[in-house]
Amino acid sequence: MPSDLPNRPRAVNGPSAESQELARQFMWEIRSINMCLEALRQLQANVLGITGPQWMILIALADLDKENGVPVNVVSKLMHVDASFVTTQSKLLEKKGFLRRTPSTSDARVVQMSLTDKTYKHLASLAAQQDALDEFVFGEFGVRELTEFANRLTALRHRLEKARLKVALDF
Repeated sequence: MPSDLPNRPRAVNGPSAESQELARQFMWEIRSINMCLEALRQLQANVLGITGPQWMILIALADLDKENGVPVNVVSKLMHVDASFVTTQSKLLEKKGFLRRTPSTSDARVVQMSLTDKTYKHLASLAAQQDALDEFVFGEFGVRELTEFANRLTALRHRLEKARLKVALDF
């Protein structure tokens, strides 16, 4: 943890100084992990000549699309961005031939997005490289350990979302 962080006042009868220090260290590590993930995403996106967020839209579609495409709002919720951002970026990706945007058959106001064959072929060509990267990053975890770790991170994210709402209401 960076040693140049200012000392902060401790709450009386609150968490111990040690637990507060560990929480701050954990937050810095998460931030560092996020920066590494962003850099990896950008490197992968550069291969296609697109941005990191555009790459994430493609990956979201690859993960979510089971048959009939994925609505814009589903992708925006997964990415934690406004639907208008996904709409704008998906139009750019459509122009480059990476995805298709079609009106939903049940509600013409809803746009369903799906990957093109060109994109599926590109992702398939990267599969072995991605598998090797995943093994390098997560190889020390067994399936049970990785599942438990992912579940704990999900629970932490939910608590942080609640904390964010609580703080927003307090101000």
